[in-house]
Amino acid sequence: MNQSETIADGLPQAAGSETGALAPDATQISCSRTFANWLVQHRASLAFSSYQSGQLFLIGQFGDGNLSFHQRDFTRAMGLWSRGGDLFLASLLQIWRLSNMLGPNERANTHFDRLYVPRAAFVTGDLDAHELAVEASGRLVFVNTKYSCLATLSHAASFKPLWRPKFVSRLAAEDRCHLNGVCLEDGRVRYVTAVARTDVVDGWREHRVGGGVVIRVDDDAVVADGLSMPHSPRLHDGFLWVLDSARGYLVRIDPATGAKEDVAFCPGFLRGLAFHDGHAIVTLSLPRDLSFSGLPIEAEIARRGGAPWCGVQIIRLATGDVVEWIRLDGAVRELFDVVVLPGAACPMAAPMTGPELSGLLSVEAPDRPLDAPGYPAATA
Repeated sequence: MNQSETIADGLPQAAGSETGALAPDATQISCSRTFANWLVQHRASLAFSSYQSGQLFLIGQFGDGNLSFHQRDFTRAMGLWSRGGDLFLASLLQIWRLSNMLGPNERANTHFDRLYVPRAAFVTGDLDAHELAVEASGRLVFVNTKYSCLATLSHAASFKPLWRPKFVSRLAAEDRCHLNGVCLEDGRVRYVTAVARTDVVDGWREHRVGGGVVIRVDDDAVVADGLSMPHSPRLHDGFLWVLDSARGYLVRIDPATGAKEDVAFCPGFLRGLAFHDGHAIVTLSLPRDLSFSGLPIEAEIARRGGAPWCGVQIIRLATGDVVEWIRLDGAVRELFDVVVLPGAACPMAAPMTGPELSGLLSVEAPDRPLDAPGYPAATA
């Protein structure tokens, strides 16, 4: 695929095919002309999620200038985290761990050098889980937006709470402040984002403009405020970065002073932020109700003579320029998170059920030869 591809009924058609008007369940994907070259040059692939359409997208390249778009269905696919050969995904009722089963020189279906297979799922119930992260200890932490807290997985319950903002008086399934983003520093959770400092059910909705905060979890300090629906805090090159989503800006914050600087404007509601090799990768969504009514981004897009996007944009940090992009038109209207898959050229994911999954069998190397005498002790 060089520049555009149409996906109908979940199956890609050849670029340039005569499809006419898009069917209601079809999405047309177009890309910047040099997107595949960017992936080759930077030795990476991308994964992004769409909770609105319930899909995980894996974007790579075949090595001949053509892009690979692979997708799998996960109901309300939201937060993503990549660690080694594992890909973690928050969905409506579960948090999934998908693991790459291919070795360095193995390929699936000739081209694919990563094959992510579902290996584990924790059933949490509908917690409106947003972003997630895996700490250096191996503990998975996710933003439990419904209960306004950070949580981890539990073998006995839907979740185990770890922390909540000090302005939230108790755990309640009320989405009081719309806690949504999480950021690690030195392998531990360090920062979160919330849309407002409110302590009543759905209280944040009245403070979407200017009520957003970045909070340091160690001491509950508000590092930055005055943001409009902030998402996706990330530390990179000594700065704290955040998406000021209702304004449409990628913002750089000095974590010591809270000073904010706009770096780049993107014409869509921003959620999901990753960094790779001097670039920021962000996902954009269309307005849910056809307009960004009451949000500053609406006037900014109009001032620039543009229109809202759904897609992915890659920003060169040194200049703030958008250098590459993916645009989705049609059934997919909202994206959530994005991660970089370093070293992956062409990733795919196995289906959740069916004969294709049942035949994907592999064996982990034993800790010692099976013909050795005795029974091995358990390892941690």
